[in-house]
Amino acid sequence: MTKSKIIILAITIQFAFLSCKTDKQENLRPNIIVIMSDDMGYSDIGCYGGVINTPVLDGLAKNGLRFKQFYNTARCCPSRASLLTGLYAHQAGIGHMMNDSGTDGYRGDLSNKAVTIAEVLKQAGYSTYISGKWHITPLMPSKENPSKHNWPLQRGFDKFFGTIHGAGSFYDPNSLTRDNEFIVPSEGFYYTDAISDNAVKFIEEHKSGNPFFLYIPYTAAHWPMHAKPEDIAKYTGKFDEGWDVLREKKYKKLLEMGLTRSEWKLTEKDDIPDWEDVELKDWYSSLMEVYAAMVDCMDQGIGRVMNILDKKGIKDNTLVFFLQDNGGCAEEWGFSNDIKPYYKDVEFDRIIPMGKDEFQTRMEPKYTRDGRPVLKGKGLKPGGEDTYLGYGKAWANASNTPFRMYKKWVHEGGISTPLIVHWPAGIKAKNEFREQPGHLIDIMATCIDVAGATYPQTFNNNKVIPFEGQSLTPVFENKDLQNRAIFWEHEGNKAVRLGKYKLVSIYKKDSEYNWELYDLESDRSETINLIGGMPFKAKEMETLWKDWAKKVGVKSWPISKINNQ
Repeated sequence: MTKSKIIILAITIQFAFLSCKTDKQENLRPNIIVIMSDDMGYSDIGCYGGVINTPVLDGLAKNGLRFKQFYNTARCCPSRASLLTGLYAHQAGIGHMMNDSGTDGYRGDLSNKAVTIAEVLKQAGYSTYISGKWHITPLMPSKENPSKHNWPLQRGFDKFFGTIHGAGSFYDPNSLTRDNEFIVPSEGFYYTDAISDNAVKFIEEHKSGNPFFLYIPYTAAHWPMHAKPEDIAKYTGKFDEGWDVLREKKYKKLLEMGLTRSEWKLTEKDDIPDWEDVELKDWYSSLMEVYAAMVDCMDQGIGRVMNILDKKGIKDNTLVFFLQDNGGCAEEWGFSNDIKPYYKDVEFDRIIPMGKDEFQTRMEPKYTRDGRPVLKGKGLKPGGEDTYLGYGKAWANASNTPFRMYKKWVHEGGISTPLIVHWPAGIKAKNEFREQPGHLIDIMATCIDVAGATYPQTFNNNKVIPFEGQSLTPVFENKDLQNRAIFWEHEGNKAVRLGKYKLVSIYKKDSEYNWELYDLESDRSETINLIGGMPFKAKEMETLWKDWAKKVGVKSWPISKINNQ
């Protein structure tokens, strides 16, 4: 009998002595909540060295576990596919984005050879809910009878609120959906709050004695930089010292917390100017203020989720995960040199209100719902619904302190994520770190383990690919996982980690052999390339990567069909 099953049995016996029937007593197996944020760096939240106010996440960490070396896939939709299926993204059909390259690894649509956590847990008697971003099928909003074969309700979820698409306005997101139908936002709508409120509603309305699985994939803090004025006000002036000072502050805090080591150097700034040489300092500061406000709002929403668990008496026996889909995003979205409408055909001063039932169909809408043109450009004050901006490479570099690179690349800055695990009834340890490396593929295995579920060999008459991950329940007790290699590939960027060594490569056109080798135990910030002195280790790991790439369907980059779409 596994440790997790012994824990479940003990909880069952404990509750058997209680005579009254409440939600707390009936849900003998743990409820499971997986919370995923979007486009955030390793050291943004407070309990991972950040300066943003995240008291709820910090509290979950204080009363649970923090993983130091947990990994995602470096990009939005591959990470979601990997998380939900326990497979590498290519096996799930989403090796890149929502484009079909003509090969199984890059269909851009969740494979029917994969099963989701919701599909597996539903067969084990769980109710299944999702509030937030889906982004594992290419279908865009359309009133012309869109196919819904890979929408949440068709992939194991009982209830869904959120967006099918991957990005958009926080005030008027495209593809906003409830269950199987597109909807339009109500007055005063803000997407982060709506995700939180619907998650609370699903828990509130969960009346039956069976446990539930709830997936909360936020879009915070993905561009555009949209936040409510009251949240932005908390951070006014907080980043006026600039990104250089912020990186130094965070690095010092990471050292004090034990999340980094003195031998792990703070990486170079990657062609980012010194703050003292930057023009438009107030504008750059305001971008980070809005970014912080977006994260702050998400933390408030997670607080409301935890409060309803507490109110229903089920908080202790709810297993909560918090993690992120990739590192900080270096895309300088909307950084044109002058302020102007996002689309050339938009009239700057023309007011064309949208109808109350009209859907936004663009990632960057042309107009706000009340008819104002959506703008971009350096110097434009961010935060409002008539703006569409990223926060830029320099702040992303600070978000990823102390690591190299960003979203899309598979150096540590692109793939390292916090992982907070909170489960008072199942984990005795409090406020402890875990050193064992893990990956998104492990979430499925862990859910199956604690739920007492069975992973199917076939599903809906399709043969299912066996999941790749390992249950993290031994790590909850600070035991090691079985020795294994962990792999990555995205847009030709590739890596493999085996033990303390990591072989990694940045894609360069017409250059296949640009591997770098690092000892992550002594140099996790990847500043000392060992490739010249350890050719046999590099060759061993390259062979592992090539064998994996063949197994999961990785193709050489660029893939022509993707590039032509």
